[in-house]
Amino acid sequence: MELEALRSIYEGDDCFKEISPVSFQFRVGDLEDTKAFILDVSWPATYPETAPQICLDAFFNNRISAETKQLILSKLEEQVEVNLGSAMMYTLFEWAKENQEALMENHRPVVTAVTLTSNTEATAPSAAKKREKKEQLTKAQKRRMINRTDHKGELPRGWNWVDVIKQLSKTGGKDDD
Repeated sequence: MELEALRSIYEGDDCFKEISPVSFQFRVGDLEDTKAFILDVSWPATYPETAPQICLDAFFNNRISAETKQLILSKLEEQVEVNLGSAMMYTLFEWAKENQEALMENHRPVVTAVTLTSNTEATAPSAAKKREKKEQLTKAQKRRMINRTDHKGELPRGWNWVDVIKQLSKTGGKDDD
């Protein structure tokens, strides 16, 4: 029943993702927000009498320090203890959204090699290299291109007139009344 309620509440919300009928991901905060995090929640077989399994091991959370993750998990476990025995997923998700600032107040983004290589100075030379790369043609394609063009590499005048005439005949030209 709680699963149906969660589906109807978060339908169309990109913050909520149902991995399986007993496993969910919920993003707290916007994608661009450095203080955003994703909660991975799994229901054990005896849920809601037993606590759901909550973890912050998603790749999205790599920029969060281990201390901050531990703080978030401990605060969420306190909320789980309060709501044990009843449907609590909506309550947990909304509590995390409301208390995001408090949970992330000591957050200092962890600098990793991934974030260092993604700054604009590092990507600018690679983008220039990508622009320089030309389309690779086979020998047969190159021969056909050379045979169609003159010595300057330009197509002769009127090379596509047949296509123009064919198009005009399809669309209809002047009536012969």
